[in-house]
Amino acid sequence: MPKAADSQAPFAGLTPDFVLDALESVGLRPDGRLLALNSYENRVYQIGIEDGPMQVVKFYRPARWTDAAILEEHAFTAELAEREIPVAQPIIIRGSTLHAHAGMRFTLFERLSGRAPELSDPATLEWLGRFIGRIHAVGALRPFKARPTLDIASFGEEPRNWLLAHDFIPPDILPAWKSTVDQALDGVRRCFERAGKTTSLRLHGDCHMGNVLWQQGESSGPQFVDFDDARMGPAVQDLWMLLSGERHEQVRQLADVLAGYEDFMDFAPRELHLIEALRTLRLIHYSAWLARRWNDPAFTSAFPWFNTQRYWQDRVLELREQIALMDEPPLWPA
Repeated sequence: MPKAADSQAPFAGLTPDFVLDALESVGLRPDGRLLALNSYENRVYQIGIEDGPMQVVKFYRPARWTDAAILEEHAFTAELAEREIPVAQPIIIRGSTLHAHAGMRFTLFERLSGRAPELSDPATLEWLGRFIGRIHAVGALRPFKARPTLDIASFGEEPRNWLLAHDFIPPDILPAWKSTVDQALDGVRRCFERAGKTTSLRLHGDCHMGNVLWQQGESSGPQFVDFDDARMGPAVQDLWMLLSGERHEQVRQLADVLAGYEDFMDFAPRELHLIEALRTLRLIHYSAWLARRWNDPAFTSAFPWFNTQRYWQDRVLELREQIALMDEPPLWPA
């Protein structure tokens, strides 16, 4: 049986009454409207405020980030907002963006709305590329001090070792899984060697389409939300998740993204060697992320397929595909 990461669910005490009490503790007057939003790492709610617009409150998963790391994320989004880059910025209340109630830390945001961007549209991809280029131009000005760096050790080796130490892999699949993960990590190392020395800068870190809201009307365009995974790393980390489909489709998409990106930020082509390596690290890290959270009831209900025999068999096949992809030439924009 897998070893539990924790004996107690981290958000067990986060009841509706607790949420309302937390808001009142910072001087807000909630009107009782409370809607849970789609979030698993943290807990996020849309809330109604008397005599004011709807807001969003995020309660942070205990022990994941230090206060310094959370405030560093908030400071980064403030830098971006000051330059009129459309991001979800924490609200300052009583001189701070980070608050605590009965040991649970939380932050308020303005409520933003929008739809998912149309990634099949070249103009949309170029638009996204321009704004990511602007984010990176600010991110390159100074490093994070309290937040980690995306690297092979933290996103590949440590998650693999954690899964092995906590007995999550079924015994009959363990030899194949371990051998395949080790081969995949060797492939990742070769990709990083081919890329050579790359520049590390402050990133969004998790720039998938669920974290981009597309506005309509006069303020049409993207808004970037949820910088919770912001960290140091290569620029291509914030670009490769915009790519999908067959290789020729990804080549075209990459050309569109970079056409906008390079209006504001130079891109080092050597980083293209890292795309499949970063995808591989994300897959390994994702399995460990689910396993570490398996004591959280929200995970067991939302991911019932996790930790089944089929799940781990599919992960072996998935990583074998990545091993082959990492040995192919990198994507080069047409």
